[in-house]
Amino acid sequence: MNYEQIRFETGEGIARITLNRPDRLNSFTAQMHGELRDALARVAADTGVRALLLTGVGRGFCAGQDLADRAVAPGAAPVDLGESIDRHYRPLVLTLRQLPLPVVCAVNGVAAGAGANIALACDLVVACKSASFIQAFCRIGLVPDSGGTWFLPRLVGNARAMGLAMFGDRISAEQAADWGLIWKCVEDAAFAATVDTLMLQLAQASTRGLAAIKRAMHASEGNALAQQLDLERDLQRDLGFGADYQEGVAAFLEKRPPRFSGR
Repeated sequence: MNYEQIRFETGEGIARITLNRPDRLNSFTAQMHGELRDALARVAADTGVRALLLTGVGRGFCAGQDLADRAVAPGAAPVDLGESIDRHYRPLVLTLRQLPLPVVCAVNGVAAGAGANIALACDLVVACKSASFIQAFCRIGLVPDSGGTWFLPRLVGNARAMGLAMFGDRISAEQAADWGLIWKCVEDAAFAATVDTLMLQLAQASTRGLAAIKRAMHASEGNALAQQLDLERDLQRDLGFGADYQEGVAAFLEKRPPRFSGR
């Protein structure tokens, strides 16, 4: 597929997907969703990819759905928004959560609506200091989608989640980090270098180990303690028989950096 609304590149074990509609703050269209679906399938099939970065071009990460791409006008026939979620947003969120490698979102500017929640679907969110997050759905009479009503209460608690959803206030990257909505806020001047260092670190780590961490953390959201202890046991048993554990222990004893294998 020839990509027009995203950029896709791989190298050094890292896949980079960049939303590329800067004139529209990288808002989603049906075409962009199709290109994302294709790129993510390539990531899943490429065992040389050990970490995925999702970011945007220009002054915004993603402003959510491009309403012009889903034209709604007074008196016009209504649009089935549920069909749009089933076709595009639900599979995108689930794919990001299920990829067996770390997925990092680098929020380079405003993340609004579905754009904010797609960021939260990633495993780690790093934002530049000038970035911001907005649950803009209430401004057009809608509910936060793309997992927003699931992610927000778990990340910031019910009171803050309700306020963000009902008022649609813009919160800064610093406040998002303070609340635990995202992992880290970075000064703009250091943002690109910080993200590059982070991605290289993840790409050189034990990919199977990181995938197991991801699986366990996500499973804990629905597991009772006993179930989670069983899962930890099963994952640890599997990883303990693997080459990465042996290499990690050997590197520790020999006081050298480990050389982990990939997926």
